[in-house]
Amino acid sequence: MKQDLLKIFPEFNLIKNSELRDKTIAVWQEAIERGGWKVSDLERIPFTLLIPNCPVNIIDHTRGVTQVAIEAAKKLREFNNNTYEIDDDILISGGLLHDVGKILEYKNTPEGIKKSDTGKLLRHPFSGAGLALKHDLPEKVIHAIAVHAKEGDGGYRCPEAVIVHHADFMNFEPIKG
Repeated sequence: MKQDLLKIFPEFNLIKNSELRDKTIAVWQEAIERGGWKVSDLERIPFTLLIPNCPVNIIDHTRGVTQVAIEAAKKLREFNNNTYEIDDDILISGGLLHDVGKILEYKNTPEGIKKSDTGKLLRHPFSGAGLALKHDLPEKVIHAIAVHAKEGDGGYRCPEAVIVHHADFMNFEPIKG
């Protein structure tokens, strides 16, 4: 499964710290296994159930958020006058994992992909952060997952979490229309 995930998400290889890379992949592996999915199912899982017949799958959304976050960090570094630091490995891992909880939040049904029982009780920021905690990811990665959506509004977001949050909405709002 690991090799399949590396093909689908080449951004894993942008994480320089091999231990963090392996843990980030392990979170995806566990989410897929626990959710009862196969790697090949990711192509047909919509990144959101809020948009009927969503034209973007979880793979493209995750990659888009991660790539937008990477590019934003480059520009922010250029103009932030060393006001704050951005850890690229934390940023990339957070981007790749921000929606991993959706793999548990959704289930396959004869009528299509719907909310799972888990998803009715826990939104993806919670289940994703829980998986990341279980795999001993750094606190900043867990933080980025936990606060990337509305659950993080009004509270503190570290620089990497701010970037992932905005990259996520930049990939969501234009599609939502």
